[in-house]
Amino acid sequence: MVRHQNVSLDVSKDPKLQLLDALMRECYTANTSHSQIHELDPAKSQDSVWCPRTFDGFSCWDETPAAATVFQPCPEFVIGFDSRRFAYKRCMENGTWFLHPEGNKPWTNYTTCVDIEDLSFRSIVNSIYVSGYSVSVAALLLSIAIFLYFRSLQCTRIRIHVHLFSAFALNNILWIVWYKSVVDRVSVVQNNEVWCQVLHVLTNYFMVTSYIWMFCEGLHLHIALVVVFVKDEVAMRWFLVIGWGLPLIIVGLYTIVRYLTPGATVRCWMEQSDTFWIIIIPVLVSLFASFVFLVNVVRVLVTKLHPAPNQHTTVAMKKAVRATLILIPLFGLHFVLIPLVPQPNTPGERVYQVVSALLTSLQGLCVAVLFCFTNHDVILVLKATAARLLKTNDGIAMTGVTAGESLMNTRENVV
Repeated sequence: MVRHQNVSLDVSKDPKLQLLDALMRECYTANTSHSQIHELDPAKSQDSVWCPRTFDGFSCWDETPAAATVFQPCPEFVIGFDSRRFAYKRCMENGTWFLHPEGNKPWTNYTTCVDIEDLSFRSIVNSIYVSGYSVSVAALLLSIAIFLYFRSLQCTRIRIHVHLFSAFALNNILWIVWYKSVVDRVSVVQNNEVWCQVLHVLTNYFMVTSYIWMFCEGLHLHIALVVVFVKDEVAMRWFLVIGWGLPLIIVGLYTIVRYLTPGATVRCWMEQSDTFWIIIIPVLVSLFASFVFLVNVVRVLVTKLHPAPNQHTTVAMKKAVRATLILIPLFGLHFVLIPLVPQPNTPGERVYQVVSALLTSLQGLCVAVLFCFTNHDVILVLKATAARLLKTNDGIAMTGVTAGESLMNTRENVV
């Protein structure tokens, strides 16, 4: 129990208070050095005048001679601070710590702990994510509406598309909420609100469902081309179990293990944790299986697209390559194009961040374009609908002309 200005705080219930309480106790009881002298004015310094050791709420500052400026690394537990930078504190000539003119209280310069340029760049990257996800959500919802509205499109392949697009759309919507409600709000991350932890779990659940439904897409093509005797109704029931049930088991196990891991549930679970391998390994396995399906499907396509005697061999190859390029984003293998993350502050790190943001956030748009907007069946049904609408409009216009002519004829007969 800690008392501060006649207010009792129960340290045992708040990890942040536990950390600060431990730092404060260590500051005043341990015989360790924390800060170093950066500047000392010998003309104004007096050997007998020192600023006392103090804890400013973040860091411990050692006894410092008058007219000196001391520094130490920025605290790494403060969100937004770069621990490679340094904070500063000034001891005045009279042996008191510098008072900020606005609050007239001892003040430490932590403004140097924030890399403003890097912060601005991260904000731009976050905006790219939000914009890309928004475009993808719009395209995915429009695609789902098209699939569900036209009954002539209803089949097992389209039903799988609808589930895949739904998983993508929900995942993208949750990512938008994450960037707008968590990433942009330091207080939420600092307080580690329960709802942001739940949001983290839900976002990762729908991320896994997106991968698994891409796996189901590949599995369906494999079954349709190779194992042709499986009934669509039976296959669809298994796809539903795999597509929505398997991610629930994976993410549920990840949530339990991470919740029980000390120190892994702070800051809305934004910190890197080894428990995330529980999600990474199944995703990698699904990608590898998708790659195997891709190779086999392309092999079958090459066989079925073998050119007739009057065709050139390159025609079949072009069709196979085109089919391959369409299947790659379906299976999510485009992530293989970015296998390594550059080290922070390297020349390629910013380029990687921008390219990664574009590829990741616009993945839903690519899937919608490839498997809905350029789908042959969808194009045919949209053209037929447009033709019916134009024919209906032409009929209305012709009826209007006939009515006008009839009115003129009536007037002439009366006259």
